[in-house]
Amino acid sequence: MNADPRTHSEPDEREELARLLPPPGDPALPPGRHHALKEHLMREIDRDTAPASRPRARRRLVLVAVPALAAAAVAAGVTAGGTSDGGPPAAATATASAGAAAGRQEAVELLDRIATAASARTPAAVRDDQYVYLRTQGTREVAGEGTDRIRREDWHAVDGERDGLARLDVLSGPSKGGPADASGRDMKLEADPNRTTYRELQKLPTDPGALLEKLYADTEGQGSDRHGPVFEAIEAMLPESTLLPEVNAALYRAAAKIPGVTVDRDAEDAAGRPGVGLTFEAAGEDRTTWVFDRSTLAYLGSDETAVLAVAVVDEPGDAPARPAGDRAV
Repeated sequence: MNADPRTHSEPDEREELARLLPPPGDPALPPGRHHALKEHLMREIDRDTAPASRPRARRRLVLVAVPALAAAAVAAGVTAGGTSDGGPPAAATATASAGAAAGRQEAVELLDRIATAASARTPAAVRDDQYVYLRTQGTREVAGEGTDRIRREDWHAVDGERDGLARLDVLSGPSKGGPADASGRDMKLEADPNRTTYRELQKLPTDPGALLEKLYADTEGQGSDRHGPVFEAIEAMLPESTLLPEVNAALYRAAAKIPGVTVDRDAEDAAGRPGVGLTFEAAGEDRTTWVFDRSTLAYLGSDETAVLAVAVVDEPGDAPARPAGDRAV
């Protein structure tokens, strides 16, 4: 057995080297030997520095560098794919936040313009013995049959101490022409102590902050989201408040302080009239959109109830003349 641990190729290599190298003391190489020696040495250099050895050096550099970069990312609270807790990427979160802030600012600016236009209108002169007249259009559900499209007229006593009147017209739907069609019939509206009267509207604060504080207090506990009931309360006051410009403007500026309001540039009211909208959507609440005329910024109503006319009349049943463009749609 050969006790030498070196491989069998080493003697062959020594013999080849001895054959290629010149004798001692003779520095000159025979013809062709210089070229052969150079090629052999280059082969040895190539073998010793083959690609198998070079990647090891590069991998060692990576193994040192990557933990340092990862540690920096963890320290910063983010990784290449998202946040350190597995949430959405930081860039996407920042973009969404910026978009929400821009949408919020757009809604605030629009409400300020609407409030400015509202405050410039002339207030109506109203007596206690008169009635506020409202003409609206919307829909109602007919159990098991479908949906009626209706137009309604209401007369409410200015002081809220006398009964009012309601009149309904069915424009289309399952009730049209049937026994349930109450079109043209007058219905008495008993005085409702829970309804905000015109005189009570007059007493509301015209400072937006104070008004909003009062509305939050008045609607406390009415919904899963504290903002939704306030938005609905403001919406209920908007039609009659158009007769009170300062109160009307304060309601819009109070609405601008409620979070979750965004602009809808292609809104449409319940009568099909196009306009610019303000949409509010709170947790656990239905989505609501107020619609305004694009030119005058007058309140048209909402996507659920269109406000066609608001006026003050002397008697229940009296109605202002309908404009030429007022039609059933």
